[in-house]
Amino acid sequence: MTSSGADYGEMIKGDKLVLRGLKFHGYHGVKPEERKLGQKFLIDVDAWMDLQPAGHSDHLSDTISYTAIYSIVKEVVEGAPHNLLESVAQQIASTVLIKFPQVSTVRVQVGKPHVAVLGPVDYLGVEIVRHRTTAVQS
Repeated sequence: MTSSGADYGEMIKGDKLVLRGLKFHGYHGVKPEERKLGQKFLIDVDAWMDLQPAGHSDHLSDTISYTAIYSIVKEVVEGAPHNLLESVAQQIASTVLIKFPQVSTVRVQVGKPHVAVLGPVDYLGVEIVRHRTTAVQS
């Protein structure tokens, strides 16, 4: 799920934390069977922040633990159902920006690999980018 993430990396300069290929089972969607049976979701997250202090100090306290962002994604995807992937992505992005003031920009990609379409696909999904100055409350 990383094809367009590189495009944003070139547009948004600076350091970032990268989480790729996170897989969770959730109950999001508008169809009754999606809400009853659930399905697998694939998540990618980029969180832009200054990593130089951690690079110099080698202390976890000068950065954000990957597991903290992973936990946010897990809680959202495995939590309360949403109708739209856009809403899932928005809640992840908003929560990251609220909990971690050192993050200036976050990119969240949410994909569904098992969709009812007439043809082969790796996944269908959404990608959002939220900046601290334009972040919308969840």
